[in-house]
Amino acid sequence: MASPPFRSTPQKMTLQLPPFQSFSILQVQGRQSNDQEIQVVNEISLTLTVNGEEWLAFMCTPLHQIELAVGFLYNEGIITSLDNVVDYRLCDAGDNVDIWLSFSPQKPPAWTRTSGCSGGSTSKNRSTQTFFNIHHIYSSELIYHLIDLLYHQQSLYKTTGGIHTSALCNADQIILSVEDIGRHNTLDKLAGMMLLRHLQIDNKIVITTGRVSSEMMQKAIRLGCEIVVSRTSPSALAVQLAQESGVTLIGYAKRNQFNVYTHPERLDL
Repeated sequence: MASPPFRSTPQKMTLQLPPFQSFSILQVQGRQSNDQEIQVVNEISLTLTVNGEEWLAFMCTPLHQIELAVGFLYNEGIITSLDNVVDYRLCDAGDNVDIWLSFSPQKPPAWTRTSGCSGGSTSKNRSTQTFFNIHHIYSSELIYHLIDLLYHQQSLYKTTGGIHTSALCNADQIILSVEDIGRHNTLDKLAGMMLLRHLQIDNKIVITTGRVSSEMMQKAIRLGCEIVVSRTSPSALAVQLAQESGVTLIGYAKRNQFNVYTHPERLDL
């Protein structure tokens, strides 16, 4: 395998798109209209190159692109830890991440376009190899508290709307949070942030504004989350995966109510 032709460098912002841009619009209310200036979230195509070979492209928000790429490789099972990563670089334009690994992985022959926004991709088939035994009991008050904290993490959403937020928590607080137009991307970014910051988190809980599809559940399982909380609904296959994996799956979570789909025995209700 050829050596990487660069050293790791921080992300450069000089040529990259900002996360949002301004547009002049005509706002109509009833039969009245007026000109407004609003902020709209940006979307880019980000190419992932592994050991000099182009693998695939993501549609994503131009924030935390390196974390997205590293986390995607982790959630796909291509890498098992940051020790597998020799080097990485985000190009100046912000639309290509080069990652060099300590081994030569086999590029998946095909990527499955996953359900939902921004066309997520995966090479993984459904798997329930992990089972989470119950080692910790959580209160309903904790779930309400974390949902409330998630609202306060949505800085870009408050500016632009049209974007998802996911957070990785422990038994008392939010440790990491991230926003992206793609709900799948948020879980990959969380994985990358956890690896690149060398974080060890016990009793992992993931909270997301996005619908929990089977791919979202598989990513959460890969992250080691024993509770998955969504402000909206899961799919039937996600419920089945959660049941088989020992994950407590919560949907339609608000500050004062939620639905428990699987393993309520992990909760003190």
